Amino acid sequence: MQAKPLIASATAALAALPLAALAHPSADAGAHHHALDAALHAFAHPFTGADHLAAMVAVGAWSALTVRPAWRAPAAFVALLVAGALAGFAGLQLPGVEPMIAASVLVLGLLLALQKKMPWGAAATLAGVFAFFHGAAHGMELAGDTGLAAVAALAGMALGSALLHLAGMLLGHGLLQRHRLLASLGGAATATLGAFMLIRLA
Repeated sequence: MQAKPLIASATAALAALPLAALAHPSADAGAHHHALDAALHAFAHPFTGADHLAAMVAVGAWSALTVRPAWRAPAAFVALLVAGALAGFAGLQLPGVEPMIAASVLVLGLLLALQKKMPWGAAATLAGVFAFFHGAAHGMELAGDTGLAAVAALAGMALGSALLHLAGMLLGHGLLQRHRLLASLGGAATATLGAFMLIRLA
């Protein structure tokens, strides 16, 4: 199990955030409380949206089954998720955010269902591109936060996402490697969700 490098990479991605660009500390005595609220809200956000949850768990499970080393695609997802969130915070309006998120659920579900092997560089690039759009959506939703609250929101979002990837990797290593049919069924269900999301957007 190579979960430690994933956690280390997620931590490094957070440490690399240009925090100074977001640092507009408030003199309000409730600033720390607001920051905690922002962190908890952002941490929970990936768990409460079926699209984000399905995509992140699928990346982890697919990586555990087919990508070596398994942690690199999830780490790329977390890093580009943070980059996309920073872009959203900055007000960057990306075209096609919702269709790309839906497409990510479809494609990642298919990769898991087919248990498609891929060089880690290609897997990390694919995961990272999708992650940037997921992050941009998060960033636009959390753009009202400033100063310490903004930093806390980014940290909470990255931590929640990393945990979902880790859960997918553990699922892949612990169960799906021994029961490949379950992996195919889970991937097919994820892809179906993505297809349904795309149809709704059409």
